[in-house]
Amino acid sequence: MTPSKRSFDVLNEILRVLRLEGQAILDCAERTSKDPQSSERFRRAIEVLNTSLNSGGKIIVTGIGKSGKVGQKIAATLCSTGSLAVFLHPAEGLHGDLGLITKKDAVLALSHTGNTDEVVRLLPSLKNLSVPVIAICGSKNSRLAKETEVWIDTFVGQEACPHNLAPTTSTTLALAVGDALALALMQLRGFDAAAFAAFHPGGSLGNRLNLKVSDVMHRGEDVGTVSENASMDEVITISTQKKLGGVLVVSEKKLLGIITDGDIRRALKHKERFFEMKASEVMTVRPATITPQELARTALDLMENRPSQISVLPVVDTDGNWEGLVRVHDLAKQF
Repeated sequence: MTPSKRSFDVLNEILRVLRLEGQAILDCAERTSKDPQSSERFRRAIEVLNTSLNSGGKIIVTGIGKSGKVGQKIAATLCSTGSLAVFLHPAEGLHGDLGLITKKDAVLALSHTGNTDEVVRLLPSLKNLSVPVIAICGSKNSRLAKETEVWIDTFVGQEACPHNLAPTTSTTLALAVGDALALALMQLRGFDAAAFAAFHPGGSLGNRLNLKVSDVMHRGEDVGTVSENASMDEVITISTQKKLGGVLVVSEKKLLGIITDGDIRRALKHKERFFEMKASEVMTVRPATITPQELARTALDLMENRPSQISVLPVVDTDGNWEGLVRVHDLAKQF
């Protein structure tokens, strides 16, 4: 029977599911850390997958139903972290698509029971191709566990489904194991941030990894500049016109300092003397700067991760000549 709205506590159910699925991952980690055989199976799986990739092969991920959906995600994660992988639907494999598998490849087969018919029926053909198979399943007595080169134990005591039927805890654990394999391979194969950026050019992640300061900076006549002898009246006039939150103090192309809106507010404490002051008396000397070639994310970190946050950052070349100005507001919109 469906629980009544009055008796059913939604939050308790959400917490129960999260705790149950999280505990399954922790239990798997605990088994792996304490059981030498389990630890060795993970090491062997990474060795098989890495050997395949090093020989010019790829990782074939297969599974059906919910395991198939998890397999598709694992294949996508492998690809995005530098390990060539494709997903093969086992039913399609039984009807001709095994042609995409070569002897250099390795197979990652997912099945919670380890006895899924469509997956098990692939094994003789894979054996004929001399392709190693790594099984991710929850039963050591299953056909997949017994008939493959490596078995990774994803046993769960209970599905999160209240009827213990819908694949929930088991699929969460399988996905976590797939992530663990993908990221271990990523580290082993030296797939660094630069390589990751090349694989992720779009969206906020692409911006974080690829966007340069030069892509978002203000330059040329858009930037307010004054000499060190400029009056504060001139500084305020130019700052108001440019509306960037700061004016660069320069000597021809050389950056001498910056006067931000905050600097102006602090200088106002001098009251009547304020308008007698020169830019050199108010400016921040040797301010934090960044070059156009650096990542926009680095500029944002430089502005935020400091005792006193700043909202504008001068952009200079390697000789200290000013190139422009970048605002925290412009950067925040990109991420």
